[in-house]
Amino acid sequence: MRLLVCGGAGFIGSNFVRQRVSGHGDEVVVLDKLTYAGRRENLRDVEHEFVHGAIEDAGAVARAIEGADAVVNFAAETHVDRSIAEPDAFVMTHAMGTFVLLEAARERGLRYVQVSTDEVYGSIEEGSFTEDSPLRPSSPYSATKTGGDLLVQSYTHTYGMETVICRGSNNYGPNQYPEKLIPLMILNALHGDRLPVYGDGQQVRNWIHVSDFAAGIGHVLAHGKAGEVYNVGGPDEAPNLEVVERIIELTGADPGLIEYVEDRPGHDRRYSLASEKVRALGWEAQVRFAEGLEQTVAWYRENAWWWEPIRSGAYREYYERQYGRALG
Repeated sequence: MRLLVCGGAGFIGSNFVRQRVSGHGDEVVVLDKLTYAGRRENLRDVEHEFVHGAIEDAGAVARAIEGADAVVNFAAETHVDRSIAEPDAFVMTHAMGTFVLLEAARERGLRYVQVSTDEVYGSIEEGSFTEDSPLRPSSPYSATKTGGDLLVQSYTHTYGMETVICRGSNNYGPNQYPEKLIPLMILNALHGDRLPVYGDGQQVRNWIHVSDFAAGIGHVLAHGKAGEVYNVGGPDEAPNLEVVERIIELTGADPGLIEYVEDRPGHDRRYSLASEKVRALGWEAQVRFAEGLEQTVAWYRENAWWWEPIRSGAYREYYERQYGRALG
């Protein structure tokens, strides 16, 4: 196929592009705005066409979508902390951007895959969310992602458009921008910086390796039924504090670096996804969390070329604003 992959220079998008090109022989056009988290370096070893632009820019979308057989939309503002401080960018990308993409795909009769998140369901104390669970977003990030999902579903219901939605649990792995929990803690541990843990650190997350999530999206692209939602959850859950403690063991850092900081507003306590529906399409997670975390620590240890420019740039200013402490 010829795919338009929006947000393909980001963390999950670039891993998906790599799988589709190397594993399936697809032609891929990447449309990416190259915000702070989108980097051409993520695609340096992948054959692809590239269009620099935002999904809310109809002209850029029209250039990129030419000749495509399907659209896969990863383009997003993804960090909950940033959505609390600057929600306007999230509204623009997740609502207006999704609308522009849907219109372009509808005009051309293309299949459309929306990449979404477990956070649209809110928090769950016990059990796991299914695709029929009510949507109860609790942050500007998850609320705007929910709005995008509902818009996608409306285009199938109203126009008969062939759309599917893929909701993932917490991703981790190589090339993830270090504002997120796992790469933040790995790089801080390697540098002897403090390890800021929100609240009591007992927030539980359902972890999925990025390669498994990318493969799940591929299954949904190929086999998902139009108008349906598919949860793609990881095989393991763990509290944030346990993850940080394991990173300390893997890096050899001092446990005294853990620093409990004020919890963020509206912090969801637990996420968990039931994934039986996507398993019925032939997908199964391949990477257990213990193995994947060890591999991820090794990747960051061995790929300073990738993260050194980040830690020496605007990320340092963001980190100081967010945690009230400068990086060492």
